[in-house]
Amino acid sequence: MTIFAGGCGLIGLLFLLLTTVFWVWMLVDCATNNSLTGADKFVWLLVIVFLHFLGALIYYLVGRKRAL
Repeated sequence: MTIFAGGCGLIGLLFLLLTTVFWVWMLVDCATNNSLTGADKFVWLLVIVFLHFLGALIYYLVGRKRAL
């Protein structure tokens, strides 16, 4: 039982680390995105900061311009 509990903690910690890295990546991407104007960039930064992973995911799917 303790092995299972330790494994869940390790998986949870890994998930937390990956989501935080993704959050920081989207925060930096938004801040350095030249295709966003001042007001749009500010709103996206607020969305990412206050909604953490969900905000970063929304920005990744909707707000981020992808190179073709």
